[in-house]
Amino acid sequence: MAVATGSPFYNEDHEDFRTQARRFTEREIVPYVDAWEVAEQIPRELHRKAAEAGLLQIGFPERAGGVEVPDLFYLIVLTEELARAGSGGVIASLMSHGIATPPICHAGTPEQIARFAAPVLAGEKIAALAITEPSGGSDVAAIKTRAVREGEHYLVNGSKAFITSGMRADYVTCAVRTGGEGMGGISLLVVEAGTPGFTRTPMQKMGWWASDTATLYFQDCRVPVANRIGAENLGFMAIMMNFNQERIMLAAQAWAFAQVCYLDSLAYARERQTFGKPLIRNQVIRHKLADMKMRLDAVKAHLEVLAWRVSQGSKVGGMPVAEVCLLKNHACTALEWIANEAMQIFGGAGYLRGSRVERIYRETKVLTIGGGSMEIMKDLAGKQLGY
Repeated sequence: MAVATGSPFYNEDHEDFRTQARRFTEREIVPYVDAWEVAEQIPRELHRKAAEAGLLQIGFPERAGGVEVPDLFYLIVLTEELARAGSGGVIASLMSHGIATPPICHAGTPEQIARFAAPVLAGEKIAALAITEPSGGSDVAAIKTRAVREGEHYLVNGSKAFITSGMRADYVTCAVRTGGEGMGGISLLVVEAGTPGFTRTPMQKMGWWASDTATLYFQDCRVPVANRIGAENLGFMAIMMNFNQERIMLAAQAWAFAQVCYLDSLAYARERQTFGKPLIRNQVIRHKLADMKMRLDAVKAHLEVLAWRVSQGSKVGGMPVAEVCLLKNHACTALEWIANEAMQIFGGAGYLRGSRVERIYRETKVLTIGGGSMEIMKDLAGKQLGY
């Protein structure tokens, strides 16, 4: 049945989980987020605390120590509540296992799952996904980092860029070329921190400061064949299996941050006095807020209907790839517009560091790039729709 959200897609179990996630965010993130932004990383201890709160495990199989859930709305709730801290960097860093660990759970052996997935879901280890390279990101089939087999090891040479949690990760799920050109020659290897020949350097960014981001280097890096996830040269499909859920969750993140911008703008407009009256008494401000809510609600409806379709799976026609691409673009462009309007309502106060709106405004652009750029999403959607 529908609950306080006014949406038919959430039930009491979702709302119980919301309470759990909100309590964690208010206690373990909000008081410290500004310090983490300055430090440009979150503490490792936060992963353990998030696991103890039952957050890291949501959506992962029980065999990996996860908590299986019937739909994507649990992850949407988690994203919405974490977004209340106003830091995309915290979400990206704390939840980097959400893109790094699924391929291991999908294609790994029981031994690999126990070794590389279970400790991550328990908050004991940190995982990162390494696909993007300095020469390109969205064209996964064109990666150049090469792994040549020598007995029971692969000799890996190449580099990766823009890797979330790249500096702190204990395990890096890395796409490498073990065969010929194209998607048919890609394999997945788990590269462990401390492996000789594996080094990394930090990258400074416009936003997502609390998320450590790195360039990774592999120079004659010897990785055991036992660390290969799935069969050789079949890693491309393991990568692609998680892309659609990643894009839905990026859309959820964009919507959640747009909601924070709207709510903060509404509160500020009610409190701020200009020319002897509250800012919200000005028609132009009321119209801005109304337009923000209109776009926010449109994204929410789009997100929830598509999340329901994906959760239903084959019962409603399988994975709607084109629609997922369009949802991501819809949510991310709406966030850019809403964050911009929020900054205008805040005026000079919004331009000062320290507010949620200021931080979110700086972080909007990364969402139209990460997980597939806006242009790639349009082109993929067009092809899927037969254009």
